[in-house]
Amino acid sequence: MVDEILSPCRNVCRVSAAGDLCEGCGRTLEEIGRWAAASDAEKRRIVSAARERLRESVRPESRHRPGEGGT
Repeated sequence: MVDEILSPCRNVCRVSAAGDLCEGCGRTLEEIGRWAAASDAEKRRIVSAARERLRESVRPESRHRPGEGGT
């Protein structure tokens, strides 16, 4: 039996300011729309890409903020 590819949806459905990405799961609106018809391979790709987008969105910025030291 093949394991089902579960949706990365977290029920935190908020569209980014740019209007193209769910801030809860990291999928694009296009990926969300085609999820039900996607093959298992496509679902794996979507999950992987969404996970990476979320990782990138929470990485600390390398810039110094005013008053935090640094030069």
